[in-house]
Amino acid sequence: MGRQPKIGAELESAGIRFLNGDIRDEAAVNVACTGQDVVFHCAALSSPWGKYKDFYSSNVEGTQKLMDGCLKNDVQRFIHVSTPSIYFNYIPRFNVHENDPLPSKPANHYAATKLLAEQVVMEGHAKGLPSIMIRPRAIFGPYDQTLFPRIVAANAKSGVPMIGGGQALIDLTGVDNVVDALLLCRDVDATALGRAYNISNGDPRAFNELVSSLFGMLDMPLRRLNIPYRMAYGVAALLERVHGYIPALGEPALTRYTVGSLSIPQTLDITDAREQLGYAPRVSIEEGLQQFADWWRAESC
Repeated sequence: MGRQPKIGAELESAGIRFLNGDIRDEAAVNVACTGQDVVFHCAALSSPWGKYKDFYSSNVEGTQKLMDGCLKNDVQRFIHVSTPSIYFNYIPRFNVHENDPLPSKPANHYAATKLLAEQVVMEGHAKGLPSIMIRPRAIFGPYDQTLFPRIVAANAKSGVPMIGGGQALIDLTGVDNVVDALLLCRDVDATALGRAYNISNGDPRAFNELVSSLFGMLDMPLRRLNIPYRMAYGVAALLERVHGYIPALGEPALTRYTVGSLSIPQTLDITDAREQLGYAPRVSIEEGLQQFADWWRAESC
């Protein structure tokens, strides 16, 4: 189920039934849930910028409608894609476990509404819909619309910000590994349900190293824009204020959350996913970068 007919047509050509609909549409959701054994909820408004009401509508109300549709249609398992953005608090954090304390205030609207969505899922679980959640860190690969396209666009415009020299460790997850985790959630014993699991490649890399490898594979010159953290944060705060006053300007070139995520390390402990789900990252960072580069070049032709 989705809102992009072009991608839907590609799925249908591969023999997959596609429903053109919005998860905020109760009638469409009911049709999608009818006759299903398992529902994978991968939809979200995922962006560092936007209005709270839009995030709430997609991420919280959309999740609620899916939960209601599943309960109404006796779905046997609900698998929800959440986010480790709920852990982020502008302080370096390494090997964050699922049960570690959360920040008193979410970093942005996305993190805030995804945390609320988790609560919706757990309420559905308590009502009798067997549910499980994953928190994949920085998904990348073919069809990426969020992570690397923004970096490529920044490189073309003014350069890729190398905040603090780009030395912050970035924990990534290849999209194929996320799919593997989702399928494990489908098949895992019921004793593992009712909670969330961290998912990543388990192979953190320095941001500068990742970007250098990516642009080498894209055969593009990398334009590094070296910026001290405090300067970058101040510029981002100013841009957010200007764009907040003038919505027609769209998303700022830099947000405070983006500055933080590029310069402050956050890595995940994926022990529970390994031990309880049987998760093992199958696609390496290098393989995932090459997959994205091949797809990007094909799309750009």
